[in-house]
Amino acid sequence: MKKMFKTLAASGLLLTAGAFAKNPIIDNVFTADPAAMVHGDTVYLYTGHDESPSNNVFFQMHDWLLFTSKDMVNWKAHGPIMKATDFKWAKGDAWAAHMVERNGKFYFYTTVRHKDDKPGFAVGVAVADTPYGPFKDARGSALITDDMTKQTPNDWDDIDPAIHIEENGDVYMFFGNLMPKYVKLKDNMIELDGEIKTIDLPNFTEALWVHKKDDNYYVSYACEFPEKICYAMSKSIHGPWEFKGVLNELAGNSETNHQSIIEFKGKSYFIYHTGALPPKDGQESGGRFRRSVSVDPLYYNEDGTIKRIQMTTEGITQPVK
Repeated sequence: MKKMFKTLAASGLLLTAGAFAKNPIIDNVFTADPAAMVHGDTVYLYTGHDESPSNNVFFQMHDWLLFTSKDMVNWKAHGPIMKATDFKWAKGDAWAAHMVERNGKFYFYTTVRHKDDKPGFAVGVAVADTPYGPFKDARGSALITDDMTKQTPNDWDDIDPAIHIEENGDVYMFFGNLMPKYVKLKDNMIELDGEIKTIDLPNFTEALWVHKKDDNYYVSYACEFPEKICYAMSKSIHGPWEFKGVLNELAGNSETNHQSIIEFKGKSYFIYHTGALPPKDGQESGGRFRRSVSVDPLYYNEDGTIKRIQMTTEGITQPVK
């Protein structure tokens, strides 16, 4: 499978096309924790890379992959953009990440396991001049380490970074497991600018994502376990957040659920992962440790609330122009 993926990446082969559009959108490699960024006329989809040999073996994730699309139907593979150990202070585990553009630079916020001098999961940030890389450690050290937050006894409670940039240029990073947190970043994008604050969200598990539409702020997140996606709304990035309920149900045979919400060419999309990839070539199917990214439309009600996501096998069937 790895050899096949490298061949596809090298050729820039389209992974889905027209009549063959489907969910999951990528079927030749396992992908998870989608982080989508719209830049210009292109959607850049950064994903984790599940390499566990079976669904009885815990997550094995070593690098992050990039796929792009100009129409939400046809996707090109660009191969791994970075591996966890490119952070010299990290020992591995390339978990969920998030990409944003700021002043012509591209900042990649990641979850990795720190070396034993500061044990536990940490948040790092890499930077590049293009969304394709090459990426390098922007700090030479972690942005967040486990010893900086003590709301839970878990050493994985500082995961899943997600960045939101306000219209006035203020930048906030949302992150956390079991306890949702956020912190303002300095203009340089690689230092904290103030204290880490917690957020009041019911049944929170992980996978924070913040977006704004019109004058409403939305925070979506994985709730309960096995995970659904819930969401809340506010008129301020600082809350208070009003809980609005479940947005996406259990994602097939995956206990985890992780989302991106984007607007592209006037339409909104919900990008998530499932365990729905069927078995092929004698290999085990997708599942709890072998996940795959899917995409479906997202619709808003007149009052700004979001309609429940309908997960489909067909996915996005008509290219957006």
